[in-house]
Amino acid sequence: MKDQAAVSAIIEELKRLYPAAECSLPFDPEKAYELLFSVRLAAQCTDARVNMVTPVLYARFPTLEALAGASEEEVGEIIHSTGFWRAKARDIVAASKMLVEEYGGRVPDTMEALLRLPGVGRKTANLVLGDVYGKEGYVCDTHCIRITGLLGITDGSKDPLKVEQQLRACIPPEESNDFCHRMVLHGRAVCVARRPDCQSCTLRPWCDHWTGPEAEDAAE
Repeated sequence: MKDQAAVSAIIEELKRLYPAAECSLPFDPEKAYELLFSVRLAAQCTDARVNMVTPVLYARFPTLEALAGASEEEVGEIIHSTGFWRAKARDIVAASKMLVEEYGGRVPDTMEALLRLPGVGRKTANLVLGDVYGKEGYVCDTHCIRITGLLGITDGSKDPLKVEQQLRACIPPEESNDFCHRMVLHGRAVCVARRPDCQSCTLRPWCDHWTGPEAEDAAE
């Protein structure tokens, strides 16, 4: 895998390419639960579709208490187009109730507490910790897992937990959240899974799968 100097160079190039490392799921900073539920809706669904649905959902249920009091059928009717809507509606209502009843209406700021919420896994928890609370957040989504493997930052594992552990060993905590957002941006703009634009990719000097002259220079 890459040495720390190469990892640092990749981080700096990503900063140059994507200075605004923003999440593609907008939310009200005063309502952190919006991000929590948007990520749940994004499972097996595009962010674009989620961003069409959430304004309707949050207009119908403008507070966490309103969501906690909603029926799964009411929520499901609104989020139907995101797929797997029954499970998503169940998790959103159950998590809303837990947040109101056990956490005083506040989204918790620790991994352990977040993982207690229905429908919340490590990817969601890391995103909330990074985007909401400014803590370290190693969000290992499909883009991050795939591209860090191609670059040799990780060993190519597809196991999100293993990739997260490997990233924690080489990506500084203060860089983690933005780094993962930039992986997503790069995966959508350049290193697209089915048609990667390797020739235009400025990360190619560090990429284990690039065989051009830059790869030869980097190996010397």
